[in-house]
Parts: sequence; C-alpha cells; structure tokens
Amino acid sequence: MENLSLQDLPPAGGPNHVQPALGGPPQLPPQMFTTAAQLLDLTDKKLLLVLRDGRKLIGVLRSWDQFANLVLQETIERIFVEDVYADIVRGIYLVRGENVLLLGEIDLDKDEYVPEPFRKVSAEEAHALKIKQTQDRKEPDKIRAKKLQELGFEAEHSGEILF
Repeated sequence: MENLSLQDLPPAGGPNHVQPALGGPPQLPPQMFTTAAQLLDLTDKKLLLVLRDGRKLIGVLRSWDQFANLVLQETIERIFVEDVYADIVRGIYLVRGENVLLLGEIDLDKDEYVPEPFRKVSAEEAHALKIKQTQDRKEPDKIRAKKLQELGFEAEHSGEILF
C-alpha cells in the first residue's frame, strides 16, 4: 500500500480528480479514504481477525467484496484464557464485514512464536477454563443484584418488559 499524506495531490484527470478549493480548508485526496479495495494488497496473505464478539480468527484471505465480507481459507479460531490458548480448526470461513473489529497481516517469520507466559492446551480444556472465567466474572454482578433487590431496587435487565 502507498504511504500517503494530506499534502499529496490526487492524480490529475481521471474519475476521482478533485479541483482544489481556493481559499477554503484543505481537501483530502480521494486516495486517503479507506475502502474495501484496500484489501487487494492483503489477498492471499495470512491474517489475524478480531471480531466484534471477541473471537480471534487466523486464516488466508482468499476473497472479499465491496462490503468487506471476507472469505478465509485454512482458518483456525484461537481461544485465549488466562495464560493458555487453544486452536480450533474451522476450514473455509466467511466473515461478514461489519463484524470485523481489527484486521492485520501475520509476519510468517514470527508465526510460530508463542510469548513466554502462554502455553498451548486442548480445545476442550480451554473451553472449560473460558466457562469458569465467565462464571467468575458474573458472580459479583449476581451479589450486587441481590443486595439491590434487598434494598427495594431492581437490577438492570432483570424485570419484565412492558410495552
């Protein structure tokens, strides 16, 4: 990808040619806008995606469309819990563009490097740890809701919905 700045002028002529504003605020050149077309440089490369629901996917980008919907091949889902991680093989994976929170290319030279505190475990063990971690995180909320109820308050999302 090109490294562009605000001072770069758009290419003269062509469909995106913009006449510079006289005396007005500086205008961004059309190349500065991010579009799904910038995924072209990432096609056939190994990527890490973080989705809005927190899942982390690693796979090779094979295809994409104007909405940034992505097709990943050889996809694995990596689960991190405390100081362990597990990989679950997912194969070919279709990701809706609006669900992508973060996307980055993986350096293949460092692909197998695992930082010191992490160790790989089975998917079942990681899943069990994840459930325990989620329950431990919800416990203080349950205690808080019980105390609020004793004081006559209703905890959030606990009552019936009135229309």
